[in-house]
Amino acid sequence: MKEGEQDRSSELVQLMMKYQRRIFAYIHTLVPSRSDAEDILQETSVTICEKFSDFQTGTNFYSWACQIAYWKVRAARKKFATSKVVFNQEVLDVISQTRIQAEEELDNRHGALSRCLQKLNDRDRRMVLTRYESGKNVTAAAQASGRTIQGAYKALNRIRKTLFDCVSFELATEKA
Repeated sequence: MKEGEQDRSSELVQLMMKYQRRIFAYIHTLVPSRSDAEDILQETSVTICEKFSDFQTGTNFYSWACQIAYWKVRAARKKFATSKVVFNQEVLDVISQTRIQAEEELDNRHGALSRCLQKLNDRDRRMVLTRYESGKNVTAAAQASGRTIQGAYKALNRIRKTLFDCVSFELATEKA
């Protein structure tokens, strides 16, 4: 394999690892069952690999991959014709577009939240990150930040409000 081909293969692997869960979530909004969504994800992944030479580096991989997934869903619709839940094409198009718009909004909010978290002092940031870490609770957050449980509840309420205000401001600034 030549160096340029190896670089493209590496790029493909990195992009698929980064976006595969989101592509699956997109597909699953368009089909009635998880197993069907998994099957379509497999077909989509194969097509992405086959057509990756058409993808232009620096453009939006997720949107490109979702277009491939969308066409795979359309092709699979005949299979779903006998299932209890079948959307007509118009509904499918609206759901698809809404999902893409929601993803963009969530990406913007996530970026704003990351920036706002960086603005918190270390103690507050450590506490809020500990609280929302998988399997953790307010008691763990209180211990991580050296606060009492009652103090942690009060601090978390204050921090949530601060983060909400900061994210709202960041998003409004981006739109302006």
